[in-house]
Amino acid sequence: MATSSSSPDTRAVHAGRDDLAALGVHVPPIDLSTTYPLPDVQHGGDSYEVLATGHRPGAQDSYVYQRLWNPTVARFEGALAELESCAEAVAFASGMAALTATLLATVAAGKPHVVAVRPLYGGTDHVLATGLLGTRVSWATAATVAESIRGDTGLVVVETPANPSLELVDLSALVSAAGSVPVVVDNTFATPALQNPARHGARLVLHSATKYLGGHGDVIAGVVACTEEWAERIRQVRAVTGALLHPTAAYELHRGLQTLPVRVRAQQAGAEKVAGWLSSHPAVESVRYPGLPGCDPHGLVGRQMAGPGGMLAFTVVGGHDAAAAVAGRCRLITHAVSLGGVDTLIQHPSSLTHRPVAADARPDGGLLRLSLGLEDPSDVIADLQQALSRLPAQA
Repeated sequence: MATSSSSPDTRAVHAGRDDLAALGVHVPPIDLSTTYPLPDVQHGGDSYEVLATGHRPGAQDSYVYQRLWNPTVARFEGALAELESCAEAVAFASGMAALTATLLATVAAGKPHVVAVRPLYGGTDHVLATGLLGTRVSWATAATVAESIRGDTGLVVVETPANPSLELVDLSALVSAAGSVPVVVDNTFATPALQNPARHGARLVLHSATKYLGGHGDVIAGVVACTEEWAERIRQVRAVTGALLHPTAAYELHRGLQTLPVRVRAQQAGAEKVAGWLSSHPAVESVRYPGLPGCDPHGLVGRQMAGPGGMLAFTVVGGHDAAAAVAGRCRLITHAVSLGGVDTLIQHPSSLTHRPVAADARPDGGLLRLSLGLEDPSDVIADLQQALSRLPAQA
């Protein structure tokens, strides 16, 4: 049995599995039931009331219906909460569903104003900018969060490392500036293998679990690790909106956690080599990677983050057209959105993930985002070399 003093690698392998020996199994079971038999009407009604209002079921309660609760999903939630040093976690059918539930919960509590620190994932930026969910947003920098807070502010939203610029935010300082307003941190790029925002005061930690947590590009999911009070609020939203994660996906995510630290370290090692190589290429204007000089001005790598991670971005000479050409000419690297998988992906943020973002906040047209996989970095570099060498500026 892993303990709180066990290493992150050990906890990643054993989290959510402490009861398996007693069950007589070696891997977690998958409960696919959509409905559960009820012993009587009163028991069923009481159980429904518990779950529909966002509470965890007690030992005496029925699960009633999968939309309300599923034990396989709950097992993954418990494991992720442990790795994020949070009391609980609530899993969803996608990262955007997880964000939606969090925003709806703050709107329902009469706190519809959100302070958002750009840059953010394009989907997050878009849903805040449109006000589609009843929120009102004030865009801020880390330095202007305190002055942006109002009486009806329910959340401060931040992503670090930021998507796609890889900018870092000092979370302890941000939480201090937010005061009593809860801070939600998108930890998708860093993962709990490199960063635990709750240890720096964040009350909610958001993941697009599709990315590093799953790690193989074959499951879509989202999860929020948080306090007990917040878990109850967003579980209630999940119960009434039907955004529950499917149990098979939960099983795959729980399995992915076992190798998360190992994968992240290998991807990080590759990113360090590729970032260093890109920094000296004549067709590259700049490289954004927390492990490079000048990219971590507050010294957060080693203090807030255990390492610089496996994501990087670089701007090519020639702007939009040149960047589009490089993305299209990659042969080993897959030109696709998403990130955090075993294969290296490249994408053009301003045309894709960040296309809905306001023009004055959209990434530079020459910027490309790279998610390092588990290939030999020398092969990734060779592919980038052939793609960059064919730019008109290099002719």
